[in-house]
Amino acid sequence: MMKDITFANPYFLWGLLIIPLAIVWYVFRHKKQEASVRFSDLQGFETLPKCWRVYVRHILFVLQMAALVLLIIAMARPQSTSTNQTSNIEGIDIILAQDVSGSMLARDLKPDRLEASKKVAQEFVEGRPGDRMGLVVFAGESYTQVPLTTDHEVMIRMLKDMKSGVIDDGTAIGDGLATAINRLKDSEAVSKVIILLTDGMNNAGSIDPYTAAEMAKIFGIRVYTIGAGTRGMAPYPVQTLFGTQYQQMKVEIDEKLLTTIANSTGGKYFRATSNEKLSEIYEEIDQMERSKIEVTEFRHVREEFYPLVAWAIALLLLEFVLRKTVFRTISE
Repeated sequence: MMKDITFANPYFLWGLLIIPLAIVWYVFRHKKQEASVRFSDLQGFETLPKCWRVYVRHILFVLQMAALVLLIIAMARPQSTSTNQTSNIEGIDIILAQDVSGSMLARDLKPDRLEASKKVAQEFVEGRPGDRMGLVVFAGESYTQVPLTTDHEVMIRMLKDMKSGVIDDGTAIGDGLATAINRLKDSEAVSKVIILLTDGMNNAGSIDPYTAAEMAKIFGIRVYTIGAGTRGMAPYPVQTLFGTQYQQMKVEIDEKLLTTIANSTGGKYFRATSNEKLSEIYEEIDQMERSKIEVTEFRHVREEFYPLVAWAIALLLLEFVLRKTVFRTISE
């Protein structure tokens, strides 16, 4: 019990130092008050029976000190605390929805948008060992690269192997979001999250992005959207007779769409104009989603000094009764 006890006024406990001083004073006073009579021979007293009061004559002082100790501790206000704690052991389920269209090879991020996003995504996964992760890739169409799993080594390996050009080109934001939602809709996790990264405008697929956003809202899924690309012009890869050439082209990201998707689902839209900014975005999402799982703690504080006061009063009453009866002196 005492391991759960705290004191509201612990400075009163210094009053316990009075107890040894009182004991020393009592012993000194007791010896000083003892009477002495000189006898030439004590043989006549050896056979006299000793009264039981001789053995318990200090009981009154003991009762006083015990009551004083209890009162001092009571003034320190001992309190017991009971805690009911609820933690969300399910963690967070997160799907990374990654654009792998040809424009992700633009080199305004280094070495290009796709490689930069792969790197920060890997660091994000490594920093969240307690969560289930999944990976959806999309361009002109979408598919699940990694279903929800706690095997982060597989997740990281698939992120490293992720390439552009493996599916039809284009930017099917609605399809990518819908595929990610399909992976999360039956999840029983406390928090369900999609991080959707793209660098363009929706120009392919069969599902309207706004409709997909409504689906995410219905299933309680937060969507964080990231627009990857600098503002203005950027070097885009273009296939020519002489191979892949890079030409300066205008960066076009549908920020209105991405902002609407994020806001309607309780997420947030970010614009990654550099590698450093992209890393900061993932760090911010990491911190926000850690704060989503909060430990709910209910603390009930109970005052424990009442029994101490009751016992102290009982001891003082007992001392008073004994003093007036069993240990009553002639002077009284």
